[in-house]
Amino acid sequence: MSYLILVRHGQSIWNLEKRFTGWVDVDLTENGKSEAKKAGELIKKEEIEIDHYYSSFQLRSKNTLKLIKEILQDSKVFNESWELNERHYGALTGLNKDEMKVKLGEEKVHQFRRSWDLRPDPLDKKNPYHPINIDTYKEIPINQIPDTESLKDTYERVFNFYKKEIKNKISKNNILISAHGNSIRALCKYLFKLDENQISKLEIPTGNPLLINLDEDKKIINCKYLDKERAKDLVVF
Repeated sequence: MSYLILVRHGQSIWNLEKRFTGWVDVDLTENGKSEAKKAGELIKKEEIEIDHYYSSFQLRSKNTLKLIKEILQDSKVFNESWELNERHYGALTGLNKDEMKVKLGEEKVHQFRRSWDLRPDPLDKKNPYHPINIDTYKEIPINQIPDTESLKDTYERVFNFYKKEIKNKISKNNILISAHGNSIRALCKYLFKLDENQISKLEIPTGNPLLINLDEDKKIINCKYLDKERAKDLVVF
């Protein structure tokens, strides 16, 4: 038996400003830091020894994990993987979601945010928000850096990472992943065997650990959000 804990980073600066963030490397708000610390306290109460920690390359994910580890008083080095990054929102990056609803209509914006295989227009490579212009990603081969992504694209890179790095460890190790709404959504699609419609409806709250209990065959025994007041509906598995 083992545990997999999935934590979406605490509220970021652009979450607060309702902007499409994607690969732009913004940090946590003060509220986001508080959410991360509370996540750490909730995990600590479970008395689970974490064997491996993972985060994306992005500040909001890494700093959430650092705050959680401080609460757990665990000095283990954590692994950073760009494959756990948030979905790239292409030409929508940096734009205000409410303003785009007025301009494009709520239905179109919802499609861009939740549809399975719809990609926004590519982000111009000269745009300062493009990942090739952000120092955080200078170690990623340029041919692997996207201009835009669908949820399907995000799923494929997250799943490939999970299959390569985590799948063989999970039956005998407790693992904590600090990532993003869409990268966690992608993991949940695989773990809960969701179809394309189910995954589009899955909401992932910030800073609320999802505790998943697995048996030796990597089958889910049960799962729950640790902060019950901020929990979202879970799929039936």
